[in-house]
Amino acid sequence: MAATLTAEAGGVHGERARPAERRAVWLISSAHLISHFFQLAIIPLFGLLKTQLGVSYVQLGLGLTVFNVVSVLAQTPTGFLVDRIGSRRLLIGALVLGGGAFASFALLPTYPMLLAVMAVVGLANAVYHPADYDLLNAIVAPSRVGRAFSYHTFSGFVGSAIAPPLMFWLGTSYGATFALVVAGAIGVAVAIPLLFARKLETHREGRSAAGAAPKLGARELLTPAILSLTLFFTLLSLSQIGIQSFSIVALNALYHIPVGLASAALTAFLAGIALGVLGGGIVADKTARHADVAVAGFACCGLLTFAVGTFDLGGYAIAALLGLAGFCSGLIAPSRDMLVRGAAPPGAMGRTFGIVTTGFNIGGTIGPMLYGFLMDRGQPREVFYAGAALMLVTAALPLVFAARHPSANNS
Repeated sequence: MAATLTAEAGGVHGERARPAERRAVWLISSAHLISHFFQLAIIPLFGLLKTQLGVSYVQLGLGLTVFNVVSVLAQTPTGFLVDRIGSRRLLIGALVLGGGAFASFALLPTYPMLLAVMAVVGLANAVYHPADYDLLNAIVAPSRVGRAFSYHTFSGFVGSAIAPPLMFWLGTSYGATFALVVAGAIGVAVAIPLLFARKLETHREGRSAAGAAPKLGARELLTPAILSLTLFFTLLSLSQIGIQSFSIVALNALYHIPVGLASAALTAFLAGIALGVLGGGIVADKTARHADVAVAGFACCGLLTFAVGTFDLGGYAIAALLGLAGFCSGLIAPSRDMLVRGAAPPGAMGRTFGIVTTGFNIGGTIGPMLYGFLMDRGQPREVFYAGAALMLVTAALPLVFAARHPSANNS
């Protein structure tokens, strides 16, 4: 597969194509930014929505559960649609559908409507990963695809970082309903440039024709390689969500670190991931040993997380350790995506990423309950120990995967 792609790297993928590649990466990454923005859009509005709708936090949390469940159920079928009808049109549809759903809340600002909105946004969310990776793989030269994957992942962190302050400011200044309408309008606005980017689909179709594959159904795609990568994504999500969701309260309970400093430690972790992702793109393009990168990065992350839960080093030192752990975690992301790329059958990139990335949503559904259970039992230290243990198990999976599928590791 890698040899075929390299042979095609002339034409669209030669030196002359770099401006076209950069524009494509910018457009696709912008859509990915919005997908992460939408995932967090209602969370900063919980306090306002609780009062406005007269509901509990549990009922508001149900909206996030609805979002994740719909995404899990829809993502694999969406991956099949990506390979069948094309990524660009589905990406435009997802942005318009998700944006329109948020904006429609203004027409009927009730709790049932909010659940319906989150279901529709979850359906739209199922498009982004299979469509994005399919387009990036088709348009970007193989020698630069690792960096393209890293920019794509980094854009998601930017969307996650923008959503809380922007939505909180809009909500407190103009109301929760207005804030959701603005969020929807932003999504529709990002879809507009994609309407005119017809060359994205042209390049994709050209590559698909060059590497056409027989029709593959779900049974042919559920190979041991793809299933093991789905497990890898699930465990990766499970191992990190404890830090992302409960590290602030856990650090406060365990070491009496002030909430403000504990929040800064979480920020350091997330910023470390974002920086690591950018560095990981360069690493992924410089080596073919992607499984080894994944093992080393996540093993280091697990050991650092274990240290955070074991040693009372003070708030600033713990923030530094979490920042380094985040960097090690982010470093593996492009190599992780390259492993999926190598495991994908020709012409089935969208379907493969559609299956594998359901692991994110599965982990996002199970993880909060697992770590919340530990906190309810008064075991904040175990939040870090459970995360570290899962990280070390996750680190071992690429070794097993590479041993059984050496060609994928060298994609």
